[in-house]
This record gives sequence, structure tokens and C-alpha cells, in this order.
Amino acid sequence: MRQFLKYTFASILGTLVSVVLLGALGMGGLIVLLASLAAKDTAPLVKDRSMLVLDLGLRINDTEPSSTTTTAINEAISGTTKRTITLREFLDTVEGAIADERIVGLYLQGTEATVGIGWSNLREIRSALKRFRDAGKPIIAYDLSWSKKEYYLASVADRVIIHPMGNLELNGLSSEVLFLGGALQKYGIGIQVIRAGKYKSAVEPFTSTQLSPENRQQIQALLDSIWADFRDQIGGDRSINAAQIQVLSNSNGILFANEAQEKGLVDEIMFDDQVIEDLKTLTESKEDADSFRKISFPTYASVPKDVDLAVDRTSEQKVALVYAEGSIVDGQGRVGENEIGGDRYASILRDLRLDDRVKAIVLRINSPGGSATASEVIRRELELIQAANKPVIISMGNYAASGGYWIATASDRILAEPNTLTGSIGVFGILPNLQQIANQNGITWDVVKTGAYADLGSSARPRSPGELSLYQKNVNQIYQQFIQKVAESRNLTVEQVNQIAQGRVWSGKDAQGINLVDELGGLQQAIATAVEMAELGEDWQLKEYPQTRSLEERLIEQIIGIRHTPEASDWLMEEVEKLKAEINELRTLNDPLGMYTRMPFYLKIE
Repeated sequence: MRQFLKYTFASILGTLVSVVLLGALGMGGLIVLLASLAAKDTAPLVKDRSMLVLDLGLRINDTEPSSTTTTAINEAISGTTKRTITLREFLDTVEGAIADERIVGLYLQGTEATVGIGWSNLREIRSALKRFRDAGKPIIAYDLSWSKKEYYLASVADRVIIHPMGNLELNGLSSEVLFLGGALQKYGIGIQVIRAGKYKSAVEPFTSTQLSPENRQQIQALLDSIWADFRDQIGGDRSINAAQIQVLSNSNGILFANEAQEKGLVDEIMFDDQVIEDLKTLTESKEDADSFRKISFPTYASVPKDVDLAVDRTSEQKVALVYAEGSIVDGQGRVGENEIGGDRYASILRDLRLDDRVKAIVLRINSPGGSATASEVIRRELELIQAANKPVIISMGNYAASGGYWIATASDRILAEPNTLTGSIGVFGILPNLQQIANQNGITWDVVKTGAYADLGSSARPRSPGELSLYQKNVNQIYQQFIQKVAESRNLTVEQVNQIAQGRVWSGKDAQGINLVDELGGLQQAIATAVEMAELGEDWQLKEYPQTRSLEERLIEQIIGIRHTPEASDWLMEEVEKLKAEINELRTLNDPLGMYTRMPFYLKIE
């Protein structure tokens, strides 16, 4: 009855707010709203013996992307947006489906789109799927062809099915690094760097044309660690030795449908219409029905669940879940652009520290680092929260490296997935100058100054050896601060930290072995740890920060009903996006001292 009253009241309130919103939207809003109401005049209904359908093209990120009201309306009208749900929403939805007797199984539907989920999040998603399977509900997975990330999830299924013309990708992992050094030299843009840590390879794309031996070594170690976890996870669920998977990777790489079945990687070879008929039988659908009885994952996620989930708890005692996702930048940072503004996050954490209702903090870090100054501003606030006797638990996502690890040092416990990228304890600075390209085009500068270093920040010329020495002194000082904070936080000596630092990136599993991480686990485990350390028992409520979408935007999305339509993969646009992402990272380099604690730029593992 309590759930019924709650959602009835929410429905009435939503209707009243919609009326008010119409006045703000005008006639255009009225047209959109009427069109949406015509298409959907009832709340989502879960029929008995329904199959929950998870399209593997669905994006599952820590937080939902921010968008303007206009963008939300345009996406809804076009119907082509790629729907994103949060990891927390996904995990809660799976738990609800396990307890829901109306859901008889889960259908993993392959996609033509690229699976845009990081390896760490994939592992937590995979663990949730295993809980669903182990609860006695079948998982059926089907695709025309299985990519690595898709198969990583699909291998959990009771039945893995492939199309007769399909194939299975098992060719290992790779990481391709883009280098701009040759282009910058060609066009006369000078780059000088200072760094601390022999592995601090974030500067290499601007100065080199290939990987340094140290950088190659650390990337190889990372790939080997993540690939080992990949083989172990798949081998455990498919009863195949990890060594056999490696042999197949080296000898075949891509397996045709019949080969994949012979090796035990898939169970059946079927056409999609045959799969549908099987699922119709499982769901006891009518023989003449077009398809089986089903409900999509995003739709089911919005259905009230008859299960006591943390997100539905009400209590005066709060556990704050703070998402720190993106590059760490000085100042406020651009909201909705995956930037962690030092001042903005310090303000959020300060409010949580002063709020007596907040009893513990879980900081979910999904960041390659960035500004050293901003990292310290955030770390200081976490330190003050600890001093206020509120536990601080770090949950590392796909990566929590360099500046991301800097802020993690002010914590009571650090959790990471085995394939999280972390560490990268080092510092660097980049000093560009335009002298050559400017002189080639007839542009020159002259300067009048009152001191030898008055024009230290000029980009009109290279820095002198004396100036570089000053910068190097700053880098060394910040590096020493970094390793000192790590040593104090992790109960290590400075010498021990210096050996495992040097800017090197580690996998979560390897980081645990060198005491940079306390335990392996995901977001749910981190929340449970916070509850335990704060001694809250069952009397607590989870609150998420920051609010990345305004009330207006959320109302628009709720009224219009944005739906998920995966987009076909476009290899050319993917390459353009990689280049764009690499260049966009330059915009985040705004530290007032020009010093950065950041992992290698755009390290993407495929």
C-alpha cells in the first residue's frame, strides 16, 4: 500500500507539473506533449512470464549525460538518441528482476553498435548478470557476431547462440596511441616538457612519434592483466581452460560460427526467427504472436519494484555517493562536459561534511587525473570529512589514475575492479612555444621586462635552461608531495612508494598486490563498506551527487519518453572521434602552475 500511495502521488504531482511546464514550453511543447501522450497513455506494464531484454548497445555509465531542454526535445522527436542508464540504475534493476516473479529470464541481444562501456564497468555488470543466473533464472544470449566486449558479458549466459553466418572475436586486446609530435614539429610548434617519473608518458604524444620503452612496458603489463582476467572469467563460465583461450587467440583470432561451437565458446547456431520461437515457448506466448512476451531494460528500469532496494530507502541517515567523472580541472569546470572542477567539488564535499545527516561518503572516481592544484583542493575536503569522523570510501571505476589517485589518498578504504586502471603517480608540465611557425610567417616579438623571469610564461619563445630548471624544481616538489601523501595514506615508506610510482599505470589487481588498493570490488560493495564502517545497519538512505541534470530536463525526459535506438557502427566517424577526444584533452590543461598529475592521454583498450 505504501508503494502504491507513493507512486500514485508521484503521478498526480507529475501531471500538475506538466501543466505548469506547458506554459513555459508554449504551443511547441503542447504539440510534443500531445504526441507523446498519444503514443503512451499508460505506465509501463510488466506482464506475467516476460523476458527482460538487455540490448548490448545500451550505454551504462556512472552518470547520465547532461543535455539542454532543447536537445532533449529534439532527441525525443527524432527518436534516434542512444539511451544511457547509470550503473546504479542497472544494478538495482537486475536485483529487482531477480525478485520479480513476472520476469522469467533475461535475453542478451547483441548489437551492431560499438559497446561503449569501460572494462571495469563491464566486470561489475557481468557480476550482476551472474547473480541473476545463479538465482535460477535463465539467460539467453544471441547475436549475429560476437565482439570481445559483447562476448565477455554473453559468456555468462546459460545458452550462447550465434547466427550461422556469424563469427566470434577472440583476438586479444590492443591499445593504439596517437602521436602528434611529428605534426607539431612539421608546423613549427615547439614543445618543452618537464616531468617526474620515468613512466610519465602523458607528454609523449606531444614530443614523440612512437612509444618509449617504458611506456610500452607499462601498457603491455596493463593489457596482459586485463586480458588474463578476460580469459579467467570466460573460461570459468564456459568450462574452458584460460590457456586454451590464449591458443585460440593466437591461432585464430576470429572464429566462424561452427568453429566457435566446436570449441565450446557458443552452444547453438540458429537464425533469429528460431531464437524468437524458442523464447515464445519459454514465455508461453501465443504461437501466432509476432514475438515473445518481453520488456526492454530501460523500460523495466522505470517500473516500481516490489523489493527493498537501497535507492528506495528513506532515512534521516544518509550515505552520500559522489560521482567524480572526467578530467580534473582548476576552477568550477564545465558542467555536463565530464570535468571535475576542483572548486565545485570542494563545495559539494564541504556541504556534505557540514550536513549532520550525512554519515558516510562514497566517492566514485572515474578520472585519468588532470590539474595537480585542483586535485589537492578536492583531497583537502576529503581529509576534513575524515577528521569529522565520517568514513570516506573510494570506489574506482574504469580508471582512477594520477590526479584521480591523488584525491583517493584521503580515504579510509579503496576498492577497485581487477581491470581498473590506477596509479600513474607522477607529475609533468608542457611548455609549448610558437616561435618557429610565427617567424616562418613573418611574425616576431620583442619584450621589455623588469626581471630575468618576468616573461616566464611567454609562448613566443622556448624556455631557457635556467627557466626549465625552475619548472623542473616545481615538478619535483609536487612529485615529492604526491608520493608523501601516498606513503602516509597507504602506510608505506617514501622509498617504497617511489619504486611503484614513477608515473606507472597499474591494473586494479596489480595495484592491490602493491598496496595501492585495499580490496577488489565494485560500486555496490563500496556502498556496503561505507554502511558497515558508519555502523548504520539497515537505517540509511543513499543520496547521489552532483545533480547532473536539472529538474526541467528530467521532466522533459519523463514526459516525452526518450527511447533507445542503437546506431550502426561507423568506423570513419569512430576514428574522427578518437582524434577529437585526444585534442579536446588539451582544453582541460588549465592548472595555474602548469603542473599535471595525469595518466597517458586517451589510453583506450580494444
